[in-house]
Amino acid sequence: MSRPLPPAPPIDTRHHTPDATLPDGSPDRLPPESPEPIHSRAALGKHPLHPMLIHLPVAALLALVATDLAWLYTRDPFWMRAGIWLAGVGAGGGWLASAVGLFDLLAVRRIREKISAWAHALAAVMLLSLATYNWLLRFAGEHARQPETALALSFGSAVATGLAAWLGGRLVYEHGVGVVHPVAPAEDH
Repeated sequence: MSRPLPPAPPIDTRHHTPDATLPDGSPDRLPPESPEPIHSRAALGKHPLHPMLIHLPVAALLALVATDLAWLYTRDPFWMRAGIWLAGVGAGGGWLASAVGLFDLLAVRRIREKISAWAHALAAVMLLSLATYNWLLRFAGEHARQPETALALSFGSAVATGLAAWLGGRLVYEHGVGVVHPVAPAEDH
């Protein structure tokens, strides 16, 4: 025969309370060293537009490396056509997202004060230069004649994307750019 299980501890169903204590004894609130949020001026509601717009171009530019490798390996024209589209979406979408990011950089003084913001902008300029040249090379039909150049540009774009993303993450997680800390009253369910 099996022994019965002990009763489960009661479940706390309350919402977040600013001065609550977590099971490990730490306070359930932002530590004092957390940055004061910096709100975006280019936002829908309270959600900044730049992070919403950047995901598709980033995905396209990263996928471009794979399509270039597939083209070099198979010489299937599908991969060349896919590369043209991915390069165009990456460059065009990147320009749109960067215009919104530039607006925030210029419109919000506290963002302009961050070295990380200027480094992020510089990485984005390098990325957009590589991505635009890559797309123009493909659009002119040079990809078939210079596949190694196109692959090098795609790889360079991927590296610049990683750098820009890391710097953008620093802006959000270390400096609180575009972060909203909701303060909700404690309620019982």
